[in-house]
Amino acid sequence: MQKISDRPIGVFDSGVGGLTVMKEIMHQLPGENVIYLGDTARVPYGTRSAETVIRYSLEMVDFLYRKGIKLLVIACNTASAFALASIKERFDIP
Repeated sequence: MQKISDRPIGVFDSGVGGLTVMKEIMHQLPGENVIYLGDTARVPYGTRSAETVIRYSLEMVDFLYRKGIKLLVIACNTASAFALASIKERFDIP
C-alpha cells in the first residue's frame, strides 16, 4: 500500500471553476500530486435539487476515494453547501 505522504490530494468541482483552486494548491504545495475531477457533463449544480447534488457529489468523491486520495478539496460551493455532511458521514477522509 502507498504511504499516505505519497497519495494524491483530490479536488472536485461541478465544472472547471475549481481549476483555479487546484492551481493554487499546486502553487502552495509544489511537491504534492493532485487529481482534479470536474463534472462538466452535469454542470451546473446550482440548478439541481439538494438530493441530486448530494448524489452527484458522493459519486465524485467515491471515484477520487478509490484513487487513494489522502485529502479532499470540494471546490464547488453548491456541493459544499448540500453534500458536505453526507460526504463526511460516508468517507473517512479529511
